[in-house]
Amino acid sequence: MDRKIQYKRVLLKLSGESFCKPGGFGIEGDAVESIAERITRICKLGPQVAIVVGGGNFLRGATFSQNSHIPRTTADYMGMLATVINACALQETLEKLGQPTRVCSAIEVSQICEPFIRRRAIRHLEKGRVTILAGGTGNPFFSTDTCAALRASEIGADLMIKATKVDGVYTDDPKKNPDAQMIEKLTYHEVLQKNLKVMDPAAVSLCWENRIPIVVLNIFVDGNISRAFRGEKVGTIITE
Repeated sequence: MDRKIQYKRVLLKLSGESFCKPGGFGIEGDAVESIAERITRICKLGPQVAIVVGGGNFLRGATFSQNSHIPRTTADYMGMLATVINACALQETLEKLGQPTRVCSAIEVSQICEPFIRRRAIRHLEKGRVTILAGGTGNPFFSTDTCAALRASEIGADLMIKATKVDGVYTDDPKKNPDAQMIEKLTYHEVLQKNLKVMDPAAVSLCWENRIPIVVLNIFVDGNISRAFRGEKVGTIITE
């Protein structure tokens, strides 16, 4: 492993929006290729990479349920299927770039991916395969952020990276408030106490309990993820 790499096993949480242009819908080839190229470069540095993908570029269960006659439970399962679509697109793109990849889903879609089995997923990582963990937790009422924290805990990740559209955690919404300032370092307790909208409280608590640092960064800035893997200052870091 490259001596500059500080973390051996990292879980990367990708939002569904990263699969298309800002404000777009569905999957756009250029966006997926851009993500895949960055992940491939990271893998060459040596760390084991697991990825949890969101499905917001297609559907968000809670929002869709509120705006339709679809019950929340069904809407959440539809959202889980959206993450499988994203995972398969990313897998195919990564493998065309020469990076071995496996998709493990929490909901059974046996024709296109294997089920999530903790030991099998860890074995894929040990073999140098990018392991994409799709289907959320397999249960409704849980976000993919909570899924990411859960999977990071299950596989023994040294770091969780939440890749977003902004540079880190801000004191306020930077799009609405030009005076909002980015916070470079936070504790889990501060995130929960101040009710900062970084990720679900359940996800923060899970990482806190298992002592998994969280880095929130902008995936659209080239080199950000690599810097996080090296332990360099980038985005916002959340620790004890």
